[in-house]
Amino acid sequence: MSEAILSNETKGLINKNVIIEAKNLSVAFEAHTVLKNVDLFVEKGETLVLIGPSGQGKTVLLKTLAGLIEPTAGTLSLYHKQWRGLPENEKIKILDKMGMLFQKNALFDSLSCGENIAFPLREKTQKSELEIQEIVDYFLESVGIIHAKNLYPEEISGGMQKRLGIARALALMPELIFYDDPTAGLDPITSKKIIELILELKKKNNATVIAITNDMNRAYQMADRIAMVYQQNLIITGNVEETKKHSNPAVHQFIKGELLGPLNSSFENL
Repeated sequence: MSEAILSNETKGLINKNVIIEAKNLSVAFEAHTVLKNVDLFVEKGETLVLIGPSGQGKTVLLKTLAGLIEPTAGTLSLYHKQWRGLPENEKIKILDKMGMLFQKNALFDSLSCGENIAFPLREKTQKSELEIQEIVDYFLESVGIIHAKNLYPEEISGGMQKRLGIARALALMPELIFYDDPTAGLDPITSKKIIELILELKKKNNATVIAITNDMNRAYQMADRIAMVYQQNLIITGNVEETKKHSNPAVHQFIKGELLGPLNSSFENL
C-alpha cells in the first residue's frame, strides 16, 4: 500500500486514486450508536479487510460504505462524489460498478442456482443467452458447485449457498466488491480456494475489494490492509505484518484468539 494513502488517513488530504472516503462518519439506530467518527480512505485496486468481534458493527460499516445505510453524521464520498444528496440516476451509475455478497447470501429461492447467476447478467448486460450460460458455468465451476446448476437454493447446503452467493456477486465482474464474510461456513480447503478466486478476479479487473472475515488466515491471505471495528471505532492496523505486530491489546487478543484480554467485556455482552 502506498505511503500516500497512509498519510491521507492522518492528514485528510485528497488522493485521486481514493474511490471511497469516509470522514467523521457515524451511524446510529435510534439511541444506539454503532459507529462513531470513522475516518477511512480506500484506494482503487486495494483489498481492505475488516475484522473484529461479533456485534461491533462490521456489517453496518460495510453497508454504509456501499451506500446502503445512510450515515447519521459525517460524510461519505464514492468515486469523488458526495453520496448524501446525489441524484438517483448518479447513484445508480455508481451502484452498477459494485457487487456485494450479503451475510445471508440474498439468493432468489424461486430460481435455480444457474438462474440466480444468470439473473443480473440478463438485467444489466446485452449478452446472448449462450454467453450468459458460459459465464454461469464458469462461475459455478469456479466455486465447485457446477453439479447444482439446476437445483434450487433450498436444495443445497448452507456452505453451497455461500458459494453460490459469491458466484453471483462476481458474475458482472464489478470493479468495487463488498464481501460480508465470504468464507463463513466453508471448510478450510474450500475457503482458501474461494479467496484465491476472489483475488484472481480482483487482479484481472483491477477491482477494489472490501471484505469482512474473522478467519485471520483468510484475512492475511487477501488483505493489503486490515482494520478492526471495535467499540464504535475503526482501528487501522495496517498491512499483514503491521497487524501481526500491532501494539493495541484488543487487536493483539483478537488476532491471536486469546481468552484473556480487553475484549472479554465485549464478548460478555453478546
